[in-house]
Amino acid sequence: MVSEDIMELAGTKVTVVGLARSGVAAARLLQEVGARVTVADKKDRTELSTVLEHLDQSKIGVTLGSGYESALETADLVVISPGVPYRMEALERVRRRGVKVVSELDLASRFLSAPILALTGTNGKSTTVTMIGKILQQSGKRVFVGGNLGTALSEAAGNSLQAAKLGRPCPYDFLVVEVSSFQLETVEQFHPWIAAILNVTVDHQDRYDSIDEYVAAKTRILENQTPSDYALFNLDDVRVAALRRGARARVLGFTRTQTLPQDVAGGTYLDRDRIMTTVTGRPQEVCRRGEIKIIGNHNIENVMAATTYALLSGCSLDVIRQVLQEFPGLEHALEIVRERRGVRFINDSKGTNVDATLKALESIDQPIWLIAGGRDKGGDFSRLAPAIRQRVKRLILIGEATPLIANAVQGYQAIDRASTLREAVELAAAGAATGEVVLMSPACASFDMFADYQDRGRQFKALVQSLPA
Repeated sequence: MVSEDIMELAGTKVTVVGLARSGVAAARLLQEVGARVTVADKKDRTELSTVLEHLDQSKIGVTLGSGYESALETADLVVISPGVPYRMEALERVRRRGVKVVSELDLASRFLSAPILALTGTNGKSTTVTMIGKILQQSGKRVFVGGNLGTALSEAAGNSLQAAKLGRPCPYDFLVVEVSSFQLETVEQFHPWIAAILNVTVDHQDRYDSIDEYVAAKTRILENQTPSDYALFNLDDVRVAALRRGARARVLGFTRTQTLPQDVAGGTYLDRDRIMTTVTGRPQEVCRRGEIKIIGNHNIENVMAATTYALLSGCSLDVIRQVLQEFPGLEHALEIVRERRGVRFINDSKGTNVDATLKALESIDQPIWLIAGGRDKGGDFSRLAPAIRQRVKRLILIGEATPLIANAVQGYQAIDRASTLREAVELAAAGAATGEVVLMSPACASFDMFADYQDRGRQFKALVQSLPA
C-alpha cells in the first residue's frame, strides 16, 4: 500500500544529498508532491552541469561545492543517494535534531502500491533481477526493473503518481528491484513482497567496519516483511542460510549442493543435472542444466532464484524455460566480446570484488590471460592466489591495486604491469595463443581510471574490437 505520510510532504523542506541518478529522480519526485526541495552535492556546478539540466532550477534550491552540507541545517527531511556515507558527521547532526534521514529507495517505496520483488547480495544481483524482469515481461506482465540497477525506483514512483493524478490504474503489476547494502542502510518503510539475499562475501570494507556490519545492512531487506510475504535464501552460503531463522516472512531456499531443509517451506534445487522446484507445491523439473544459455556455475544459483520469483509471481514453467534458454547474461558480466585468431575475449568488468573474479575464473576451463586491478575496496587478494596459480597463464595488472595484488600472489612469476587498459589488452592479444581466453575481471572498483565499471567495460570492448583481424 502507498504510505499515508507522503501527503505530509507538501510544503516540507527536503534536502536531497547526492546528485547521481537516484538523487535527481528523488528530487523530481519530491517536487511532484509539492515539497520544498534543495539538492546538495560536494561536486561543483561545472562537474554537475549535465545533471542539473534534468532539474527545474527555478523551483529548486541548489547547494554545491565545499559548503554543500549547509543545505542540511534547515531540512525537515533528508534523502540520501547510495554513494553518500550514512554515518557522515553532517548527517549525524541532522539526526540529533530529530530529523529523519532516509534512502531514495525508501522514499520511492512509499509511493508504490504494486508488489515489490527485491533482491540483494554481493554478486549476481543485476543478472538475476534482469532475468526475473524478462520472464515476467514474457509472461505478459507490466514490469518495472531497476533500483540499484539502471532506473531509480523514484522514476517508477513518479510514473505511478502521474497515473493516479489522471485517474488511471498503477502502470505496473510488479516492481523488480535490485537493492544494494548502501540503499538499505537507512530504510524505514521499504517492504518487499518477495525479498532475497543471494550471497554475502567480503566487499565494501572501505565503507563498513566489519563483515558483520555489512551483513547487517543486507539483512535490512527483510526488516518490514510480514508472514504474508516471502523471504528467499541461498542455502549454500553459510552466512545467508543462518539469516533465515530471523525472518518473519515465509522462508524459501535455493541450493546447488543439498536437499531443502525441513524448516524451509519450499524452493528450487539442483538434482544431478536437472533444476527442480517445489515452489508450486510439488516437485517439478524446470530444465536441464545444459539448456541454460548463460555461462558460469554461479549463474545456476541466479537461475534458481529467478525461477522462484517467477513462479511466485504466476509465470508458467514453459515461459521460464524459454527465457533461460535464450538469456545470454548482462553486459560486463562474463560477456563474450570477440573471438580473434582462436582467442576468446571476455568482459567481466562487473567483477568488482574478489569473489566475483573467483567465480569468473572458475567458469572458464581454458588457459586464461587475466587483466585485473583498479581501486581496492578492502578485498583480500590472497584468496585469488590458488585460482591464479591453477588457471591463469599470465596476469596483467592495472591501476592503484597493482602492488597489492602482486604481493598477494607471491611466488607467481607470470605477471606484467600495464600503465593503461590499452597496454594491457595489447599485451594479452600479442601473447595469447589459439584456444586461450583473455579475461578482464578486475576484482576492484573502477574509479581510479574510469567513470564506473560500465565505462571500464565499454573501453575494454572498444579496444578488443579495434584489434586487427
